[in-house]
Amino acid sequence: MGVPQTMEALRERADFIKESLQKSQIITDNMAAILGSFDHRLSALETAMRPTQIRTHSIRRAHENIDKTLKAAEVILSQFDLTRKAEAKILRGPHEDLESYLEAIDQLRSNVKFFSSNKSFKSSDGVLNHANQLLAKAISKLEEEFRQLLTNYSKPVEPDRLFECLPNSLRPSSSGSPRKHGDDSTKSPTEHQGKSLENAIYTLPTLIPPRIIPLLHDLAQQMAQAGHQQQLFRIYRDTRASVLEQSVRKLGVERLSKDDVQKMQWEVLEAKIGNWIHYMRIAVKLLFAGEKKLCDQILDGVDSLRDQCYAEVTVNSVSVLLSFGESIAKSKRSPEKLFVLLDMYEIMRELHSEIELLFGSKACIEMRDSASSLTKRLAQTAQETFCDFEEAVEKDATKTAVLDGTVHPLTSYVINYVKFLFDYQSTLKQLFQEFDASDPDAQLASVTTRIMQALQNNLDGKSKQYRDPALTQLFLMNNIHYIVRSVRRFVLYCFCVL
Repeated sequence: MGVPQTMEALRERADFIKESLQKSQIITDNMAAILGSFDHRLSALETAMRPTQIRTHSIRRAHENIDKTLKAAEVILSQFDLTRKAEAKILRGPHEDLESYLEAIDQLRSNVKFFSSNKSFKSSDGVLNHANQLLAKAISKLEEEFRQLLTNYSKPVEPDRLFECLPNSLRPSSSGSPRKHGDDSTKSPTEHQGKSLENAIYTLPTLIPPRIIPLLHDLAQQMAQAGHQQQLFRIYRDTRASVLEQSVRKLGVERLSKDDVQKMQWEVLEAKIGNWIHYMRIAVKLLFAGEKKLCDQILDGVDSLRDQCYAEVTVNSVSVLLSFGESIAKSKRSPEKLFVLLDMYEIMRELHSEIELLFGSKACIEMRDSASSLTKRLAQTAQETFCDFEEAVEKDATKTAVLDGTVHPLTSYVINYVKFLFDYQSTLKQLFQEFDASDPDAQLASVTTRIMQALQNNLDGKSKQYRDPALTQLFLMNNIHYIVRSVRRFVLYCFCVL
């Protein structure tokens, strides 16, 4: 009985499970149908939304493009605005506010660069043409402003102003004229005077007011940037060269030929040579040095023009100064010219290093070589004059007899001449080394010995003019005694001075 009941119970449970599974399958099928319906609806919804999504993306891209366009338009409009402001300043000209005018030119250049690199803009070509025309007009006004500023503030330097720039020891006398050659105050420096001149302080003259120089520099820079270097060169050269030449003329420098020199009386020529020595120092240490400084300041950054401008500005003035020295060196030699030749040689040696510095560029080679050539020519003429003097002493045929057998005028003349030579001994030593590298002290001694020997030979000849042997011996004794006494006194003087 138990087994059938158990089987019945199992059958009931199996039927129950089967029924439950059938219900579960129905529910599953229903859920699948519902989910399938949702998937279909979502697909339909996505299909319906796609045009909206496309429109939304297009709108977003349109907004982005509009923002970019607005920003680009803002940049372009700002460039137009800057161009308009720059144009207004340029049309007003540089006179009212030069600094703003220069800023406007810089701005205009920036605008030209902007539109040149953005030629995709519809009106960029027209804007570029207008801006370039405006820029050309601005540079033209700039040239005129540079010319006017440079001309208005470039004035010849008066001699009195130049004299004030000299060390006290080289300033003119109270009479207002330069100290003449041969005055104690301006006589060629001996060793102790030379050292004081080496340490002397020169104050460069103000050629253009300091406040104007930066403006001229900025104008020059703008002209160079615009490619107007040649216009800049011509304006600067013509203006400054003319003013420098006037300054040199006001000093009293004049161009003299060899014939002019030959026709002059010695006193007049000696005074002109003394002035020339003074003016050479002023020209090199003040005028040419001042021009060099000014040129470097105004044309700073325009290296391609600076050296050439300075060379062209100074070339005529240098030529006038050196031509006078050349005329003296080429003129007929005479013993009295020896000391002025030594003075001239001395000033050229003194100024040598400064000339090399001021005219050291390739553009100035002609002036540098001319100065060097004059120095050598003066040295050569002075050396030849030595030989002439020695020969003149030996061949002096003066018939003037000294009746009482006292000192002959030739003796005192030669002794004084030799004394003067020793005032120039440092200069003479330099001069000897121009042609001979041997010991200059020995060369000076040799020259002096030959002159004294020539004098001795001449005195021997003159002593034979006396018929009385006693007068002959007295004449020789007096002259030799005079020579020895003069030499001793001179040696003692040199010892005391040193």
